[in-house]
Amino acid sequence: APSPSAAAPAPPPPAAPRLALISGRTADNPRLLSEAISHGSKCIYLEKPGAPTVAELEAMSAEADAAGVEVLMGYNKNVCKYVRKTREFAETVEGSHVTFVSNNAYENTPESLGECFERNAEGMLKNMAIHELALLASFYDVTVDNIESVAADKEFSSMQTLPGPSGKEYTDFDKIKFTIKTKTGKEVSVQADRCGGTDSYATVTDPSGEEVFRYYMPDEEDRAHVKELEAKYPTAMPYFFTQDPDYITVKDRVAKHTVDGEPAEGIATIGIAVETLKVAEYLTPILQEQLK
Repeated sequence: APSPSAAAPAPPPPAAPRLALISGRTADNPRLLSEAISHGSKCIYLEKPGAPTVAELEAMSAEADAAGVEVLMGYNKNVCKYVRKTREFAETVEGSHVTFVSNNAYENTPESLGECFERNAEGMLKNMAIHELALLASFYDVTVDNIESVAADKEFSSMQTLPGPSGKEYTDFDKIKFTIKTKTGKEVSVQADRCGGTDSYATVTDPSGEEVFRYYMPDEEDRAHVKELEAKYPTAMPYFFTQDPDYITVKDRVAKHTVDGEPAEGIATIGIAVETLKVAEYLTPILQEQLK
């Protein structure tokens, strides 16, 4: 009998353009991408962050390029209503400052966070906050080469070393807030909290520091949808419900693009994903040092 880890059997030749969706453990993605290419995919939808390291993601990008296969990323916040509305409002306020806030609803216990740290061993910036870093790369010109400075908010932020279920210790942020200034004159903040609840939102402050706009995900319209999904899937993680409409948008746009070849509006490419992961790798030691 074949071993359970044997490669999946080859599917039949594509009758239409084939789209592969890769949503596995981050460490398995390089192998899964190679298999998807060898099985005749025209386009690959790759879940964030794409790979554990920049080097692996760059190699995956080169492999896809050589095969003429396009790789688009499941960065759902790029198409989120709250992101769009916040960016639109900020453009109407001279000298405004945007903060993107991301929350998860883990219990604030060593056991719960230790399990979270181990399962997401690539670290918070490469995992939970990677969506926000993708927004900065997509809309605020944030690349490693263009970062002028980064400053952690020490009052808000927290870093812990905790044992995971295996007994191995992991050091990670359970919450972090920082502000990036770019060499091209942009300034933007990110706040992420593993134990902050289920709502994510974005704010706009005016030059005096006063908050003038806040938009939540989910908003009132979305909350009704969340209630329906909670009833239907009572054991799922809460964040699945709030992100459901945006993931449908991303998948629809990627699928449409695979068929008609028109640009997939607002969808992050693997190139953006590489820049995003570079920023995560660059920021992590700097922020850890600032919080010591």
